[in-house]
Amino acid sequence: MKTIIYHNTRCSKSREGLCLLEEMGADIEIRDYLMVPPTYEELDELLKLLKAKPLDIIRQKEELFLEKYAGKKRTRKQWIQTMMKYPILIERPIVVRGNQAIVGRPPILIKDLLP
Repeated sequence: MKTIIYHNTRCSKSREGLCLLEEMGADIEIRDYLMVPPTYEELDELLKLLKAKPLDIIRQKEELFLEKYAGKKRTRKQWIQTMMKYPILIERPIVVRGNQAIVGRPPILIKDLLP
């Protein structure tokens, strides 16, 4: 079964998560979400798999968030659209395997998805 990692090469936690998947012999599909941002449907599905709200996977300490969005009330749809427009705000890594997903922070949590 394919294991998808939403990956940012500049992020040490994301790199650690990818290394962990490789060490465990996972069949990996790397999604460089900064180069190809997820669609609305993908983000909506990720949130469902994670059983999360948009703010749960938004990097709220990111400078862009603090400048433009801190303290603002937005709908689920608006937050998803914000993540599409500014994928840097998406927490990483997010790993998906089958109908399960996890935010790999810390990366050791990724082990819970693999048999």
